[in-house]
Amino acid sequence: MIKRKLFQRYQDRYNMELSDPKIAQLDLAYHDIKRGRGVFDLLQRKGLAARVTTDEEIKAAVDQPPQTTRAKLRGDFITAAQEAGRDFTVDWVHLKLNDQAQRTVLCKDPFRSVDERVERLIASM
Repeated sequence: MIKRKLFQRYQDRYNMELSDPKIAQLDLAYHDIKRGRGVFDLLQRKGLAARVTTDEEIKAAVDQPPQTTRAKLRGDFITAAQEAGRDFTVDWVHLKLNDQAQRTVLCKDPFRSVDERVERLIASM
């Protein structure tokens, strides 16, 4: 709701469509998480948005992914690859060992936290 209201106010103020590139730029700036630079931080300082997490919760989330989503799979894979000293690539849905076999697991379901393919990939390290 916060972002939607922000976009609507911006559209009304500058008489532009949602498809305008300036709205896309605003969207990117909204998600900038650096303190003092992101739009959300500015809205928060003006009392137009409220945080729902603490700094401590954010720091903990870096090393402790949600245990009921594919973030757990990513976290388990990253931990295992780092401990094994392996070269790897991870994005939202791909877990990849960057070796000669180029082994990759595609994790499409965001709510799946257990996957035998990921377990086998981890075991192969």
